[in-house]
Amino acid sequence: MAKKPTGLRRKLVGFDEETWHALNLLSRESMKTFQELADEAFRDLLHKYKRPTDLKAALRESAQSSAGPEAASRRRHPRERPAKQSHN
Repeated sequence: MAKKPTGLRRKLVGFDEETWHALNLLSRESMKTFQELADEAFRDLLHKYKRPTDLKAALRESAQSSAGPEAASRRRHPRERPAKQSHN
């Protein structure tokens, strides 16, 4: 028996009969499983609302938002050196 992927979450979703038949037909015609269609649909939905679709993107977005716009302007190229200040 095949092992289930770790971290998989399940949710019971209901469809009206017409939608179910349309999804079933799309699944057969596109040679994709219902799960593959659902993954694609939810990924598209997250993109539509500009939400991260994976952990890496979520962490990147979180780091950018917590740093704020002023932190981005202070960043400099690694080879750039700060200007020397003269001591009077």
